[in-house]
Formats: sequence, structure tokens, C-alpha cells
Amino acid sequence: MQTLFYPDYGELRYEERPEPTPAPDEVIVQVAACGLCGSELETFFGRSPRRTPPRIMGHEFCGTIVARGADVSDWAVGDRVVSHSLVPCAVCVRCRRGDTHLCADRQIFGMHREGAFAERVAVPARVLMPWPENLPAEAACLAEPLANGVHMVHLTERIAPQTVLIVGAGPIGLMTLLAFRAMTDASVFVSDLSEERLDVARRLGAAHVFDPRHTDVVQAVRDLTDGEGADVVIDAVGSRHTKGPAVAATRPGGACVWIGLHDDRIELDTYAVTLPERHVLGTYAATQPELAEALALMASGLDVTSWTTVFPLSDGVEAFRQMHAAEGIKAVLVP
Repeated sequence: MQTLFYPDYGELRYEERPEPTPAPDEVIVQVAACGLCGSELETFFGRSPRRTPPRIMGHEFCGTIVARGADVSDWAVGDRVVSHSLVPCAVCVRCRRGDTHLCADRQIFGMHREGAFAERVAVPARVLMPWPENLPAEAACLAEPLANGVHMVHLTERIAPQTVLIVGAGPIGLMTLLAFRAMTDASVFVSDLSEERLDVARRLGAAHVFDPRHTDVVQAVRDLTDGEGADVVIDAVGSRHTKGPAVAATRPGGACVWIGLHDDRIELDTYAVTLPERHVLGTYAATQPELAEALALMASGLDVTSWTTVFPLSDGVEAFRQMHAAEGIKAVLVP
């Protein structure tokens, strides 16, 4: 089968690879579309040790079942499906308490097992769900990043936010904007360095947008919130330049959520967390029910495709180049 293969650091090739074979609890999915995640861009261009070659990447995907393992009875050949990005073990203490997305032995497609930048991929049946009939492939494959936004809404719902600041208008930032707009009554503010991304954020319903090169974002948010700061701040960048200001832009008693993974170690004024009782939360993945929520939101008409660019899988190297050069916001690869 044809794949976009990551054979070694600094190399990415469209080439033939062996066909996958299903384990007894797996199916083979003919991939219809697979989103290109920023984490995969960082893996390739930053030579990240979190995804080591040789590997087929790709974890945001949908498709059609073309074969199934001996133990699979709840799915049939021909079923249209959307897959979760991670496979929990289902037996560890975290899975048993319901935190399957935090599984101690979780496998992520394109990281711990072969991914979906390919014509076909082997998928454990338990992480699949039906692909809604009214969703095109280039939308259905984006359920996973939207589910991350849904997860952050649930993480912070006890705050009952009326104001939300999202730092970074990349794909996760925009998906989070959509989730908060669809699921809460909050006014959502967005900051980013790209005018193109800020324009998309405006179109998707952001109440205010800021370019930190021209605006003191922390002060601007305080000015809009009676000097308090936003109820919830989402750092979808995760750099040493954004994590501190994200905390500072959060009101006393509010919640700051870190999902961006750009930089690991930073300096942080811990008194700015302790004294005003700000809550700092990390998040990385969504649950299976939240994936279902994301699909339902998209099936009801939520726009997740007007700002994406579709590439044939054979042009995957070019898709990586364009997204890394910020020539577009989100790429979807179609075998």
C-alpha cells in the first residue's frame, strides 16, 4: 500500500509499505482522510524523540472497514468509522476508574503504533465509532482535535466561564474556540501572531482578537473584564513566552489550561498561582464520549473545514512544508 513514510530523522517519503494485518480484536480501515497535526510537524521538523522513526504517522482519521479480526463482532466490513487517536489498555488503574485518556499504557497512532498517513491502517475495534452520514471525510477526520476542545470545556465547566481567552489560533486553538462557542455562553477572545488566523477566529465567532506584537494581551483582557482577567485561559501554544502570560491573564480563582507542547521547561512566578488561587491544568487528550460529542457537534453544522486545505497523500511532503511555513492553517491528507 502507499504511505507517507517517516523512515529517518529529516526524511519523509511517499512510498510503498507492507499491508497491515489485523489482530483478533482489530479491523483494517481503508483511510478516507487524515488530519496533519501540529505535533507531527514538530516531530518531523524538530526531530522530536516522542515519535521516533521509522514510522507511519497520522492519528486524526476516518475511513471504511475492509477487513476484521476473528474476535470482532460489533463491526462489519463496509461500516464507515471514525477512530480515536489513542488506544487505552482498558485494564490499568486509570482505565478502571474511567480515565481511559490517561491510560498508563496508552498507544497513540503514529507514535506507538503505525498511523493513518496510509491507504490502510489496523485499528482496535474498541476505539471506533460511527461516521455520521452527513459529514464529508475531510470533516469527520477532525473529530479528534475538536474533541480536545470539548474536553477543555468539560475540564473548566465548574468555573462557569463568561470570558475565555485562547492563546494561539492554530488548529487546536480554533477547535477550542468552536467548542466553547457551541457549548457555553462565554465570550471568547483569541490572540495570535498571524493576521490570517485572527481573521478566521473572527469569522468563527471570537468576540475580540489580539496580536501580541501590537497589544499587551494581559492588559487588554483585564480592561475587558473589570480588571480581573478571563475566567478561563487556554494556552494552545505552550511556549516559554506564552505560559506565564496565560497565567497572568487568568482571573483570581479562574483556570488556566495548558495544552500546547512547544516548550517543556519554563520559569514561572508561582506566587501568581498560589496567592490568587488560580488553577493551572494540563491536558493532552479527550475521552471516547467526548469524541462522540465532537462528531455530534460537527453533524449539527459546526464549521471545521472552511479553514483547512486538502492534499492528496502523494503530496504529503508538500503539505508538511506548507503547514510548517504557515502557508495555511490545517492540512488534511486524502489517500
